[in-house]
Amino acid sequence: MTTSTEVSWQLDDITMYGTVTVPDGTGPFPAVAVVAGSGPTDRDWNSPMLPGTNGSGKLLAEALAEAGFASIRYDKRASGPHVMENLPRLIGTFSMASHLAELEAAVAALAAEASVDITRLAGLGNSEGTLHVLHYANSGQRMPLAAVVLAAPPGRPVGEVLRTQLTAQLALVGAAEHQPLLDAAMERYSAGEPMAPDVALPEQLRQLLLSFEAPANLPLARELWNEGAAAGLAEVAQPTLVLLGEKDLQVDARADGGPLEAAAAERPNVAITYLPNANHILKEELRPMAEVAQAPGTNYNEDGTRLDPQAVDAIVAFLREKLR
Repeated sequence: MTTSTEVSWQLDDITMYGTVTVPDGTGPFPAVAVVAGSGPTDRDWNSPMLPGTNGSGKLLAEALAEAGFASIRYDKRASGPHVMENLPRLIGTFSMASHLAELEAAVAALAAEASVDITRLAGLGNSEGTLHVLHYANSGQRMPLAAVVLAAPPGRPVGEVLRTQLTAQLALVGAAEHQPLLDAAMERYSAGEPMAPDVALPEQLRQLLLSFEAPANLPLARELWNEGAAAGLAEVAQPTLVLLGEKDLQVDARADGGPLEAAAAERPNVAITYLPNANHILKEELRPMAEVAQAPGTNYNEDGTRLDPQAVDAIVAFLREKLR
C-alpha cells in the first residue's frame, strides 16, 4: 500500500501543485524529486497532445513507493489543470532558470514532509526534465541531490535532436523532398535569426518551428536549442544513472548515447544503461522499431500501457544502493 497526497506552494505569486507519494510506515524515507519532460506534460507525464491518462510519472511514483521511496512530482506552472490561468502571467518568463526555480520549490515542499529524509534525495528527470535535474545537481543547492537518474536525456543539443525527429516526420507523411527547406529554417535559427519556415513545409511542422520563436516561449526555446545533457553530465559529481530506451523515437539511443558515453568516459560515478524494450517515457514497447516508427506517440499514456520492467528494476536497484 502507498499513500498519495496533493500539496501546493507559492512561487512568484503563482500556486504550484504536486503529489507526494509515500510508502506505508512512518519513515523517514529516502525521496525522489520527479521532473517531467517538455511542453504541457503534467506531473503524471500526461499531455493534452497525446491520448490517455496512464502517465509514466504516476506509475513511477507508485513503483518507487512500493520499493520504499517517497517522491514528489509536480505540474510546471505551464502544465496541468491551472495552465490557462497561469499563462498570462508567465509570457516571456520561460527560461532554464525559471524551470530550475520550480524544481527548487518542489524540493522545498518535499522537505516539509515529516516522512521524508531530505538528506537522502535523488532527482529523476525525463527528456527535457533531465536538463533541469542536471542544473539542480550542478548548482550548489542548499538541499543537494545524493543521486541522479536521467531517463532519455538528449545527448546532442536539443536543436539537433529535433532535426532528427522532424526528418522522420517528413518521411512519414511522404514529404521527404522538403528536407532542404527544413534544414534551412533550422540553420537560420541556430545562427540567431528568425526561423522563417517555408510555406511549402507541412503546416503542422511549420507551426512547431514557429513556436520556437513565439515570444511566450522565449528565452527558454533559444536556451534549449543549443543545450544537451552531455555537458552537464561531464560535470555532475553525484552517482548518476543514465537510461536510454532502444525503442525511443525522440532521443536516439545511439546518436544521443554517443555524446553521453563520451562525457561519462572517465567518470566512474556515471553508469549508462540501454533498455531494449523501453520507449521515450520508459513504457514497455515490444513491437519492432519499424512498426513503432509508423505510429509515433502510441503506447505512451493509453490504458493498459505499463512501465518497462527492466527500467524499474534498474532505477530501484540504483537508488537502493546510493540512498542507503
